[in-house]
Amino acid sequence: MQQTESAARALPEVEPSRREPETELALSIVVPVYNEEESVRPLYDALTAELERIGRGYEIVFVDDGSRDGSFAALRALHERDPRVRVVRLRRNFGKTPALVAGFARARGAIVFTMDADLQDDPAEIPRFLERLEEGYDLVSGWKYPRHDPPTKTVPSRFFNSMVALTTGVRLHDMNCGFKAYRREVLDDIKLYGELHRFIPVLAHQRGFRVAEVRVRHHPRRYGKSKFGAKRFLRGFLDLLVVLFLMSYLRTPLRLFGAMGLLLTLAGFVVDLYVVLDRFLPFGSHEPIHNRPLLLVGILLMIFGVSFILAGLQSEMIRYFAYRPEEEYSVRQVLG
Repeated sequence: MQQTESAARALPEVEPSRREPETELALSIVVPVYNEEESVRPLYDALTAELERIGRGYEIVFVDDGSRDGSFAALRALHERDPRVRVVRLRRNFGKTPALVAGFARARGAIVFTMDADLQDDPAEIPRFLERLEEGYDLVSGWKYPRHDPPTKTVPSRFFNSMVALTTGVRLHDMNCGFKAYRREVLDDIKLYGELHRFIPVLAHQRGFRVAEVRVRHHPRRYGKSKFGAKRFLRGFLDLLVVLFLMSYLRTPLRLFGAMGLLLTLAGFVVDLYVVLDRFLPFGSHEPIHNRPLLLVGILLMIFGVSFILAGLQSEMIRYFAYRPEEEYSVRQVLG
């Protein structure tokens, strides 16, 4: 008996993200919160009014991403008033992607919505998302139109959306809109880390899910100020490179590194061959090889080329040992 109790105590606790959802609800609304003390109560009032009108079982999951104002106190008051309000409090400000992941891990709904806490997203638009999901789509992204943001945000955003559409083939007018609806299986199938939340539609599309877009009303910010500065666009482009790599070469890294390595090695060989021929052929300059800077350029190119090839082989080894069959495909339906 004592051994059994000791063994039970030794068993590791299951991580929240690995736990099966508790009693499943129809809708979960996940709302990341960072210093939005004045906004959370009006948002709760608007959400509950709309969700009660829809008439499906629901919960609202607020994720306090290390707020330094009274946001958590306001959220705790809502939880004490309404048990359908759940609050996840992070130890510090980790960023939007980790906050969403924490909310997704605890959401129990068959359909999960995400929206910002700044009152710019309108809960009255939720039925329009549900209509699109009922048409067979798996992810519906909002398109803020007309958008009530300054040109310093809208102009770079248009350029960024165009770049994403051109490079990934996923054509959305507002890739980074926080107002989205997902079927549960989408969130169970994709991995989020870093700041990849803005690319969820791309990652979902790459896994074979159907993605749609719906126009939504966008309200001017009422309280506080935006938490997103200009530096997020640079991060967005860097994250885009990550997504493109994951889409194209995650399963075959040697095709990228090997191709680059072979090109660099070939270029280095051609450069050094030119230096040698220029030294010894009758029509060459006959300048001593050791005086030619191009010789070193060619050698460096070949060194870099071999390094890229070795990096590709190493990546293939890592992929081989980290291989998991269930991540190679995404099952939509099984009969029989």
